[in-house]
Amino acid sequence: MDWTPTISELSGPRYQRIVEAMEADIAAGRLVRGQQLPTQRALAKALGIDLTTVTRAYTEARRRGILEARVGQGSFVSETSARRAVDLPHPVAIDLSMNVPPHPLEAQLDERIIAGLEAIRAQSGLTAHLNYQPPGGSAHEREVAARWLRARVPHAHPDKLVIFPGTQTILFNVLAYLARPGDIVLTEALTFPGVKAAAARLGVKLVAVTMDEGGILPDALAKACRTHKPKAVYLIPTLHNPTTATLSAERRSAIAKIIREAGTVLIEDDAYGLLDRAASPIANLIPERTYLATTLSKCIAPALRVAYLLTPDADAQQEMRSYLQATVQMPAPLMVALVTHWLESGIADRIITAIRNEAVGRQQLAQRALKGFQFQAKPAAHHLWLKLPDGRPDVAAHLLRNGLAVVAGDAFAVDGVPPHAARVSLGAARNRSELTEALRILVGAMHKTADTRQIV
Repeated sequence: MDWTPTISELSGPRYQRIVEAMEADIAAGRLVRGQQLPTQRALAKALGIDLTTVTRAYTEARRRGILEARVGQGSFVSETSARRAVDLPHPVAIDLSMNVPPHPLEAQLDERIIAGLEAIRAQSGLTAHLNYQPPGGSAHEREVAARWLRARVPHAHPDKLVIFPGTQTILFNVLAYLARPGDIVLTEALTFPGVKAAAARLGVKLVAVTMDEGGILPDALAKACRTHKPKAVYLIPTLHNPTTATLSAERRSAIAKIIREAGTVLIEDDAYGLLDRAASPIANLIPERTYLATTLSKCIAPALRVAYLLTPDADAQQEMRSYLQATVQMPAPLMVALVTHWLESGIADRIITAIRNEAVGRQQLAQRALKGFQFQAKPAAHHLWLKLPDGRPDVAAHLLRNGLAVVAGDAFAVDGVPPHAARVSLGAARNRSELTEALRILVGAMHKTADTRQIV
């Protein structure tokens, strides 16, 4: 037996001591992801305790997401930290519709949240962050964020930076500042549903620009700029949502030139840029014409609600701070303090590296499972863009009837006929075992022929 916990030095019921020892050994590296644990009977014998105590411990460990049971194989250390099984609407059993990052054990999020809050408490006290703070972040918080961003955006400066509670708030406020009802903003033919919702609420008209597997087409963008005289162009140049397309350096340069010559501005959604650091933001080419949004939602966790907006100049920064104050006042100060601590200490980069590595592993798993099907993917993306079988308009509905949720192409289409495709969010599965089961259901639905459909 490879693992025998030391529980004599711990307090509390024995089953809890076993779980706590398991957590401690995972944190210390004595237990690693995917490692098989002893059978319940073998562990009970080794510890000299009754079997029901060990059974209760394993049940509690599964509830916390520490271990996972595999039918016919045994119990294994989970590949991810605990993620609560959310209350999913019937009949969803596995939800691959939300594009969220996975949380591998190596990210040590639970431990780092606790340690980070303790560091903040020791330095300034937690209650210091429970009052109103300057909209857009304090000078220190913006300086730390700007210094961190300069690794990818050399012109990042605290006087041009605003801290927002998530990219969705950035998009709403930037659109409200740049455009009025009826004004036109150009975007890719397929785009983030959140910007569609914000534009609709503000009365801003989104106009689609043709794209291919490499992203938006510069010639099509130039033509659209001449035709529509847009107030702004909204793009996701890196690991595009939903297609995963990443613009080449040549296209980025061409797009920057088009935006400059058209006299318009770019809203660059860099939600996934930290997962592919080889891709330089377009903002580096036209900083004076770019509102660059960088969020931690896709590279650490969405519920932190911390995102950074880099504006073209100090005047625009002041305007965006005013808009932020008028809409949601400020981001949650305690979350900003935690993230700032992680940025200063280098912990944020270590978490992002662990999550990026897990994304690569999940993409490799999907590549094997979906061999023979047509899809777009990138190694570090949290999602893939799957072409659905021709003549099968019911694939997404069939998946839902079988307990698997994905997002069909119409959610992303700006205008015209939506593609017969779906975004599959690999990071949403709580662990690789759940992802494997989800992909099994997905492949089964893709193979199902039209002849087998029930006629009623």
